[in-house]
Amino acid sequence: MTYQIRKANRGEAKPLVGLYAQSGAGKTWSSLLLARGFCGPKGHIVMIETEGGRGEAFGDLIEGGYDVLSMRDDFAPAKFGQAISLVEAAHPDVLIIDSASHEWSGAGGVLDMAAENQKKFKGPLVWQKPKMDHARHFMLRVLQTPVRLVILCMRAKYPMREIKKPDGTKEWVRSELLDPDQAADILFEMFVHGWIDQEHRLHVTKLTRPDLADVFRDNEPITLTTGERLAAWAKGLPVVVASRPQATEPAGATTATAAHVSAGSLSVADMAREAAMRGRVQLRAYCRTLVGASYVLVTQTMHDELEALIPKEDAKQ
Repeated sequence: MTYQIRKANRGEAKPLVGLYAQSGAGKTWSSLLLARGFCGPKGHIVMIETEGGRGEAFGDLIEGGYDVLSMRDDFAPAKFGQAISLVEAAHPDVLIIDSASHEWSGAGGVLDMAAENQKKFKGPLVWQKPKMDHARHFMLRVLQTPVRLVILCMRAKYPMREIKKPDGTKEWVRSELLDPDQAADILFEMFVHGWIDQEHRLHVTKLTRPDLADVFRDNEPITLTTGERLAAWAKGLPVVVASRPQATEPAGATTATAAHVSAGSLSVADMAREAAMRGRVQLRAYCRTLVGASYVLVTQTMHDELEALIPKEDAKQ
């Protein structure tokens, strides 16, 4: 490969969108609407479908339809890499992977590979090859594909966390933060990501640029128009959005107050507290998803409060 220096071009910043949710929230439908809006009525959409055919349920409801590449039985990272190569040969405008969770926790996936290794190895060797395959055959292929838009649909869950009760005893409770069923750092690789609630509304958890907030409207469902706005943004064109209803903030409301944007039943501040109680690494990861006033609120206004919530065992990290 010959390297060269050139001016940065926003059009080269390929959107990689991660959508995660519990069953029935509308990940597949939302991804198809986003894809069709992005590439237009005649654009070519291909879905790598791992859900036993459920991904094909909307074939007659999406204008222009879409193609599928079905994966069954073996969800090893290398198999996903092969599937992506086949999709690229068809030169689609959009690639949807539904669901990317199978590469991690499905039969033959990363967790399955590590479990098999436990029968033969101990220590780091258990995870060495599974993680290398995940990085090389899955994430690198997703990041470097020439397809103009890639959407990863992921299953999600509320993990359990241990808390200390006032009497000094400990108990396990369900976290208030929804986690995608994938590698712990999967969201770091996304250009945009968010979770979808049972009313099919998107709750944005990361925007690479603040102006993408006009594309992915927080607390609203993904529609064809969302995809059209993303296509305009990717071309460097103005993003035309309908005016939002104005919030009724009291006169003199502070930036910190305005930053309490609802994320389901949780505000930005609530989610920051939850992340802090899970450790400094989780808090830092959450801070990376914030922009604007929300970032200022968490990293400055709430700094001392959050520091006090970090478990003592990792308070110095």
